[in-house]
Amino acid sequence: MVTAVRRIPRGSVLLDPYAPVTLSRQDAAQAIARGITALDCSWKNAQAIFKRTFGRTVQRRIPWTVATNPVNYGKPYELSTVEALAAALYVLGFRQRSDELLNKFKWGPYFTVLNGELLELYSEANASQGVEEAERKALERLRCQGSRKPKQGCSTRRSA
Repeated sequence: MVTAVRRIPRGSVLLDPYAPVTLSRQDAAQAIARGITALDCSWKNAQAIFKRTFGRTVQRRIPWTVATNPVNYGKPYELSTVEALAAALYVLGFRQRSDELLNKFKWGPYFTVLNGELLELYSEANASQGVEEAERKALERLRCQGSRKPKQGCSTRRSA
C-alpha cells in the first residue's frame, strides 16, 4: 500500500499541514494519476521541512481531525503519517483503502471511530471550499459545546 521514495513524485498530492488549500474529492483524479505523498517526519521538524519548496506537487492539508496514535492521542492536527494517509484516502473517497491501512495498527481503527462523522462530511464535499465549510462548522460546534457560558455566535437553544 505504501512505497518509500527518495524523491517526491512530480505531480503527486503532497500532504502538507501548512498548505493553504484543503484536500477534497476534487483531488482524487490527481491522487490516482500521480499518487499521494506523505512525509514521515517529527512534528518538531515539520514546519522547517514543509517551508522548503516542493515544486511540482499539489500541496494539500488534511482538515481538522484528532490523532489516536499513542504518541499524540487526542491532539488535533498532530496526526501520524499513517493517520494522515488514512484521512486523505477517506476524504478522497477511498474509505475501504483507509480502513485497510488503519487496520495494520492496534490503535488504527479508533481513528475512524473518533473522526468518522467529520471524515464523512469532508468526503461528501466536492471541492476544498465545501470541506473548509464543514470544518468551520464542526469547529464552531465544538467551541460552543466546550463552554458552559454562552459565547457570542453560539445558539442558546438546545437542538433536538
